[in-house]
Amino acid sequence: MAGNEPSARPRAPHLQVYKWGPAMATSILHRVSGDGLAIVGALMFLWWLGALAAGPDAYAAFIACVWHDPSPEAGTFHLITNILGKVVLIGLTWAFFQHLFSGLRHLVLDTGAGYELKTNKLWSTVVILGALLATAVTWLYIFKEALNG
Repeated sequence: MAGNEPSARPRAPHLQVYKWGPAMATSILHRVSGDGLAIVGALMFLWWLGALAAGPDAYAAFIACVWHDPSPEAGTFHLITNILGKVVLIGLTWAFFQHLFSGLRHLVLDTGAGYELKTNKLWSTVVILGALLATAVTWLYIFKEALNG
């Protein structure tokens, strides 16, 4: 076969054949959220556990990075790590709810229900929106409590 001539071989269907839908997005988000919980969640847990075992100063440094720094001399670095820490915690919360709701959807699908196209599309959309809503409600509550406390 020379140069730019088209191949006579049939090609397998790929992204240009399939229409993107909520079920595909939910499936991909289920995998991403599971990986995020496993990797980022485990690293955060190990960091927290190590800080807890290392003593009060290490634990205070951990809290200063992921939540807030109570010292008045906290600088720009602590402000940035506070923001990044909250982003990671919010991301882990979203990953938890996304993975939970998607897993419940799969549990229903395992019973043989919910495979009709409209139903599958509806519940896939509900999973994505539900995870976002549950994350927002959780963090609004946490921030409200933090401001009142």
